[in-house]
Amino acid sequence: MTTVPATVFSDTVCELGEGPGYDPLTNTVWWFDILAGRLIEKSWPDGDSRVQELGMMASALAVIDAQSQMLWTEKGLYIRDRESGALTLHRAIEADNPATRSNDARVHPSGAFWLGTMGKKAEEGAGSIWWYREGEVRLLFSGITITNSISFSPDGRIAYFADTDKNILWRVDTDPETGLPVSETSVFHHRVENGGLDGSVVDANGVLWNACWGAGAVHAYSPEGRLIRSVPVPARQPSCPAFVGPDADRLLVTTAHEGMSESERKADPNAGRPLLLDIAVQGVFDRPVRL
Repeated sequence: MTTVPATVFSDTVCELGEGPGYDPLTNTVWWFDILAGRLIEKSWPDGDSRVQELGMMASALAVIDAQSQMLWTEKGLYIRDRESGALTLHRAIEADNPATRSNDARVHPSGAFWLGTMGKKAEEGAGSIWWYREGEVRLLFSGITITNSISFSPDGRIAYFADTDKNILWRVDTDPETGLPVSETSVFHHRVENGGLDGSVVDANGVLWNACWGAGAVHAYSPEGRLIRSVPVPARQPSCPAFVGPDADRLLVTTAHEGMSESERKADPNAGRPLLLDIAVQGVFDRPVRL
């Protein structure tokens, strides 16, 4: 593991920081505090952090255009007006199931939005992965305890997703035009060491970067599933990486202090803060979602 410099990107502390991303249309970085129901935004690189209280748990965001965004929440998909922050329900998904909430999600290169749910108490098998595109919703996978690592190869032909409870990361072939699976799933990586497979993002070379919850690291895997690099994170519970900056060449990772005791938090001062890792990456941005 090669030590790299890391800096705190924002002093806004999240109990469960998650769902980071970068919008090249507005030069803005976003992330969520899921359990507190907050969306945080910050202009790149040194703007002020802006916090919106959403009134519900939310975990991921997709760009629509320069005026609006799509939020993935415990009640389904909402359209958010960027300027006012107003939320309008677009599609209810699992809104009739109070035991689940939104979790990991990402936009496929086709513009399809893959959406993960999980039990609010991480109930076994309560989570699912849904597919949304142009107003249509389909159930893709179910029986997952903690949906994570939803990410895609740059050409849209491979999708990845994980169940952190099992510590298994799967791959499945996808139609690059629709983002729908076209093969059976297979195991891409099964982590047996300490730490949980959390959020992932795939770079321009097909390398998958995974935040390892509890292990204080981001691990990079080749398209064949081979571990090729480990980068330490100065926080024990990193949750999800994102490519940020106008050239997608910086790596930001959200972190959390969920479940920590007071003494553990004192020993982990960066817990809950988003961190910039000083490594060169060749990232790609998520496409806008197709309404």
